[in-house]
Amino acid sequence: MLTENTITKLQEMRLSTMANAFREQLSDPNISELSFEDRFGLLVDKEWVTRKNNHLTKLIKKADFADTGACVENIAYDKTRKLDKAQIARLAGCNYIFEHHNLMLLGATGSGKTYIACALGMSAVRQFLPVRYVRLPELLTELAIARTTGTYSKVIEQYKKPALLIIDEWLLYQLKETEARDLLEIAEARYKKGSMIFCSQFDVPGWRDKIGSPIIADAICDRIVHDSYRIIIECEESMRKIFGVDQSEA
Repeated sequence: MLTENTITKLQEMRLSTMANAFREQLSDPNISELSFEDRFGLLVDKEWVTRKNNHLTKLIKKADFADTGACVENIAYDKTRKLDKAQIARLAGCNYIFEHHNLMLLGATGSGKTYIACALGMSAVRQFLPVRYVRLPELLTELAIARTTGTYSKVIEQYKKPALLIIDEWLLYQLKETEARDLLEIAEARYKKGSMIFCSQFDVPGWRDKIGSPIIADAICDRIVHDSYRIIIECEESMRKIFGVDQSEA
């Protein structure tokens, strides 16, 4: 009876994994060979691992990666891409996030920018850092809607919180002034407080042309560029063509 009461209490405290592990111990004839401390340690370990795994799953879901299967171990390092494997490994360690630096991934369409960004984002999630992936067109649309519904400040706050914000399709087209101001709000909100990864077909001089207003362009670049690492990804052929549409190793 005492044992069942203990299991019930564990379940009520939402320690279901520990409760199940306790049941398993009770049915193990060899468990008596272990000390109380060892048995209790095994119970705690199982509960801890389960909670960590659940937390990791939630972080991955919340990140909303374009490619949830991306990982730095599967990045292709063929000579034509001119990627520095040691640099990618250092970035995967996430020190740039802890130091609030940014990363610019620059390359043509199909060079694999999105995959590398998601892979580095997954490395951050593995260290239990909150990450958010978003395409710039979707971000600007969300902010435009928020402005009309009176939730603008709330949405800006959501993009301020993640330790790492990945913005894909960065400045593919000319921005409206309101859109440029929206990006300035996010750049300002995250300056020295969080890191960003930008996936773009254009280098910084091209950014200024796409932003339009020279004053806003200077303000955005001033908050982004000086604290950024830059990786230029070369490619003779589209990685989608090389690996296939459904192949993520890009």
